[in-house]
Amino acid sequence: MNEHDHEEREQTAAGLRASHAARAESAAARAAALSRYVERRGSDHSDAAWKAAHGARVAAQALAVLSESEPDPAADSRCARNAAASAAQAAQMGQVVDGDAETSALACQAALRASLTAGVAAGAKHLGTDEQLNAEADTAEKAAVKAAETAGWIRPGEDVPSVATGVRSPEVMAMMHL
Repeated sequence: MNEHDHEEREQTAAGLRASHAARAESAAARAAALSRYVERRGSDHSDAAWKAAHGARVAAQALAVLSESEPDPAADSRCARNAAASAAQAAQMGQVVDGDAETSALACQAALRASLTAGVAAGAKHLGTDEQLNAEADTAEKAAVKAAETAGWIRPGEDVPSVATGVRSPEVMAMMHL
């Protein structure tokens, strides 16, 4: 490998990082907003509030890990996948709190699609480098945000609540494949 190849690979990794980081940040923001939503409306659902808060915490941890590491498409895509999966867990809790509301069911389905497409993009075969799969994951994340707005889980323009990441135990890091 010559110096030019090394520089090109670093530029590619940095470009992929931007895409994965944007998706992870969006999913973490969705999870945080959902956690607040469930906490406000779920007085009869303490278990749902705890699970939504946990999802927000794990999504925040995935985003923190991504921001603290060197660009690596495989690891960065796993962080985006983990944030999307955690946001999907929070969305399921939003649906629990909302009961039979159609908009909540659709938002939960969109969150699950975002999680699945992020998982495919991060899969062992492509390791976060496939442009088409990353574009599909980006599109699915945007659709999940739009559906969450329609369900009332996210209010456009409202500040995203901060979420403490808590302690990053070796078990959680292993679960996140980091």
